Amino acid sequence: MVKAKTPADLSITPRDRRFGRGIAQRRWWLNGDPVATAFFNALSVTFPKGEGFFIDSVRKFREGTPPRLQAEIAAFTKQEVMHTREHVAFNRHVTGEGYDISLLEADVQDQIDLTKAHPAIASLAATMCLEHFTAILAHELLADPRYLEGADAEAAKLWRWHAIEEIEHKGVAYDTWLHATRDWSGWRRWRVRAKVMLFTTWRFLGGRKRGIMELLRQDGLTGPRVGWRVFRYVFGNPGMGRKVLGQYFAFFLPGFHPWKHDDRALIGKAESDYADAMLPDAATA
Repeated sequence: MVKAKTPADLSITPRDRRFGRGIAQRRWWLNGDPVATAFFNALSVTFPKGEGFFIDSVRKFREGTPPRLQAEIAAFTKQEVMHTREHVAFNRHVTGEGYDISLLEADVQDQIDLTKAHPAIASLAATMCLEHFTAILAHELLADPRYLEGADAEAAKLWRWHAIEEIEHKGVAYDTWLHATRDWSGWRRWRVRAKVMLFTTWRFLGGRKRGIMELLRQDGLTGPRVGWRVFRYVFGNPGMGRKVLGQYFAFFLPGFHPWKHDDRALIGKAESDYADAMLPDAATA
């Protein structure tokens, strides 16, 4: 049996917060920048359907898992349910500013339907890969405050809160995958997860690009220059896409586990620096 490497003293803590209710939000809520705003808005649109998919994919394999992993799956589920709720509310702000997100939502549903057409283990594998994406993006978001500099306060709180919990539960889908494939050879497990990650990466990047460009089109921003601005934002300055490449490629190394990159110190720092995005009793909840 393959043993997981999640830290024994890790605590996955659902923090029940609500953000931005009854508070106006600017159309370009992130520093008045349409490109930066579109980047985060397009990502937010994926979460309600996507996180429901993650929950279903992991819970299908919880039967027979060790008690500790069962408890982590339960905490993961609670966190993801609250993330879904808050991004539904956030997306209402987006549509309230006149954006039509129906094409973006349909794109997400199409990708989910395509994955669900395969055996359940494929959905778990895709979830494991996408959870790695969210974890490394969350790490970068918390590590560099420039990403949310100039953002509307409630939106910034939402994204930091979400990032903290994505880091915290980043090993759950992977540990569930290890348990579900415990009878596989190491070679087979590596081959499948590498193949799924490559396929998932292609779909993830393509979907987010389409979403960003569609939202910018609705702002009247089109053409090669706009595409260049998006590329420069993602891979140049501030360059989140460029800065996560090291941790992205670490996924393909034999013996990879999300917690080989132990960034719990970043969670503690974020909880301290952005205490208003946490419950007052989050540490003991």
